[in-house]
Amino acid sequence: MNPQTPDAVPQKPTRAAVSAAVAEAGWRLVLGSLHTCVRYGSWADAARLAAAVAELGQAEPETVRRLRFDLRADRALLQLEGARAPQAGPAEIALAGRISAAVAALGLVTGPPAAGEPRSLQGIEFAIDALDIAVIRPFWKAALAYADEPGLTGAAAPLVDPLGQGPALWFQQLDAPRPQRNRIHLDVSVPPEEAGPRRAAILAAGGTLVYDGQAPAFWVFADAEGNEVCITTWQGRD
Repeated sequence: MNPQTPDAVPQKPTRAAVSAAVAEAGWRLVLGSLHTCVRYGSWADAARLAAAVAELGQAEPETVRRLRFDLRADRALLQLEGARAPQAGPAEIALAGRISAAVAALGLVTGPPAAGEPRSLQGIEFAIDALDIAVIRPFWKAALAYADEPGLTGAAAPLVDPLGQGPALWFQQLDAPRPQRNRIHLDVSVPPEEAGPRRAAILAAGGTLVYDGQAPAFWVFADAEGNEVCITTWQGRD
């Protein structure tokens, strides 16, 4: 039930290789990071889990620094960011294995939410359509107190919350003004197995499929008033 060893994964793996390397241990690749969930029955279990992760962090602080650890009443949500953002690689795969082993030693399990739970693992991004990205990007960076996404440079590079609390923000180049259509939309990134149920739920709720020409990388849906959302996965991007 452990992810593949780093030696079994190329130094610049494809998204498919990263996903396959961690899937059996219950981790999922979403927006370039590895995500999983640990369920427990009490706050005492949560404290034991936190202590185990803290012990791991003391042993390898530079590695675990990229781990986001969100404790809730009945579960913990874990996210591993890539050292060379925006893509997780061999180091993150190996760390996911060590975390899963530490969790298993407590009698707990790493894995995505089960069917019937409120929702699967996901990541959210905001996208702003703009004619001059270089002009508006500093405004949004200041307004949100965001930072440049690590590993990316340039006037159009995405912005991220340095504390990991808010969704990422990226900019899409417009060729001409678009006064009669919304210029801000949501990207909802999910594991590939969740994309089908999510699309079905959108259509059942009155949504309309606008574009699927680049599926399974993304599908564009609109509500009854034309406001758009993209359902995205890692597939079809390598």
